[in-house]
Amino acid sequence: MKFKKALTGAALLAALTASTATSALAQEDTIKVGILHSLSGTMAISETTLKDAMLMLVEEQNEKGGLLGKQLEPVVVDPASDWPMFAEKARQLIESDQVDVVFGGWTSASRKAVLPVFEELNSLLFYPVQYEGEESQRNVFYTGAAPNQQAIPAVDYLMENEGVERWVLEGTDYVYPRTTNKILAAYLKDHGVADEDIMITYTPFGFSDWQTEVASIKNFGSEGKKTAVVSTINGDANVPFYKELANQGIDASDIPVVAFSVGEEELAGLDTGPLVGHLAAWNYFESVDTDANYDFIDAWHAFTGDDTRVTNDPMEAHYIGFNMWAKAVEKAGTTDPDAVIDAIIGVSVPNLSGGYSTMMPNHHITKPVMIGEIQDDGQFDIVYETPGLVVGDAWSDYLPDSKNLISDWRAPMSCGNFNVETGQCGGMAAE
Repeated sequence: MKFKKALTGAALLAALTASTATSALAQEDTIKVGILHSLSGTMAISETTLKDAMLMLVEEQNEKGGLLGKQLEPVVVDPASDWPMFAEKARQLIESDQVDVVFGGWTSASRKAVLPVFEELNSLLFYPVQYEGEESQRNVFYTGAAPNQQAIPAVDYLMENEGVERWVLEGTDYVYPRTTNKILAAYLKDHGVADEDIMITYTPFGFSDWQTEVASIKNFGSEGKKTAVVSTINGDANVPFYKELANQGIDASDIPVVAFSVGEEELAGLDTGPLVGHLAAWNYFESVDTDANYDFIDAWHAFTGDDTRVTNDPMEAHYIGFNMWAKAVEKAGTTDPDAVIDAIIGVSVPNLSGGYSTMMPNHHITKPVMIGEIQDDGQFDIVYETPGLVVGDAWSDYLPDSKNLISDWRAPMSCGNFNVETGQCGGMAAE
């Protein structure tokens, strides 16, 4: 009887060992891709589409044979527009789910929350949305626009083409709008704009009671100088903001609004008739007239099964970032983060506007800059495009604490904030 029990125990142990080995082998047979986007909460209006775009890119790569002879396996989590939850979900993806790379985030608050996790666990994050700069982290690749690839060109366009002299810097109350507006205020003052011609205001995420705010904008723009709004409003607060502009009779011929976080996806939830003529600054619009873009749109419609689903700039950033990561993995012959970090600098892949984007040593990419005018069908008429690609600048030239800083993650420098004046890594100012 004891012999039989022992035999049964040995058989069970063998079965468990075999099961564990099979599970480990299954894990080794796929390359896991983490997708870290809010599918609920105030940012779901913008981020859900990015989750779908990543699933499409993974599926397409698998149809090409995967990477390194393995299929890609997407792992989706929902941090629910909660910034501390982003850090928890990032840790879960890396430690528990054992992903090889993560694509995700929208707000800078979410990105700032996960930075320590990616640094501690030495994993890779591809961040696809415009941001305020003033950062360059070894484990992060910034495929959205830095301020010199969006905010500064937008202000230049309004100055030169619209004759704007008064500026409303209207933002959601968190790090991206506050830092971007700090840069823009310094830039405007450098270009002769007086303090009294700059109004800066902030509202919370999900803000909906815009009547007083918009009345203030209207009043500020009624003093005889051409006025524009530079909007860093994020998430679903954009819907009531634009509705209130229309309610108070503010149209683009009076006070144009140029937005940095409103694209085709956000416009899909609005009556765009009253918004015709207002502007957005991005590095891609669905209306870009190239074969690469038409192919991408066709693939998107086929994947979603919905010909009404729009594309937008952060989707293109994921398209670029994903293809850069795949190319770097193939170049390195491994998904090991250190090897990919070394391999990806200098990698170029097609963008959707007909050229190539390159990963630079500061972990930012080259992008064209476009200004689009809202049309009544929810699309944008591209009214301006830079003649060439613009290199993303991690550190602003217009802030005293960062004007002497550069980033270069190649050896031997391997520094995200090298002070060219002091010759030191760490951003220390000169004595």
